[in-house]
Amino acid sequence: MRRFFWATALLATMGAPMVRACDVALALTVDVSGSIDPNEYKLQMDGLAQALDHSVVSDALIAANAKVAVLLWSGASRQELTIGWRDMSDLAAVAALASDVRAAPRPWRHFSTAIGEMLHVTSSLFDQVSCKRMVIDVSGDGISNEGQAPDIIRDILVARGIRINALAILGATGEDLPAYFRDHVIGGENAFVYSATGYDDYPRAIRRKLLDEVTEPVS
Repeated sequence: MRRFFWATALLATMGAPMVRACDVALALTVDVSGSIDPNEYKLQMDGLAQALDHSVVSDALIAANAKVAVLLWSGASRQELTIGWRDMSDLAAVAALASDVRAAPRPWRHFSTAIGEMLHVTSSLFDQVSCKRMVIDVSGDGISNEGQAPDIIRDILVARGIRINALAILGATGEDLPAYFRDHVIGGENAFVYSATGYDDYPRAIRRKLLDEVTEPVS
């Protein structure tokens, strides 16, 4: 009788679905400050959706059992969690996320750029998930000009084990934006800055960036 119960328990265990651990929690943060016109906002959101829909990116998200959230940000006190954490468990989940990104309304239009504030707000999202890696994906076309200094917040987040990567969208200002992001925004092991030559180049750049974030690049 004891042998029967052991066999039954073993079969039940073998038949139970395995729960995969989350490899990466990826917070996608999108700049919607005043320097970005309506067409550029659409190019950003459509480009992000196209990147998520790309088969290589979607497969990587699923393989990593990733969790993804989307936050739109502008000046101080203007950060909106547009899409809360989603489990990238299958192609349908990734497609639904891409669709919601495309349809996301813009919450603000004429405000400043507060990167430090955005990092602070985004960091609190990671209290809601348990994943091997925590990554903030920052994309923007200008330097921080309001609120807390981003490098101070960055150092606090890196100490928590959060990695911050950046995508510099070039052309809006005369600043050396990649250098600014390297010096004041990105941080953590293997953190990186990629550049888009303009908004038309954004889909290519964000696709490459997403893939490298999910598959854990080596610098």
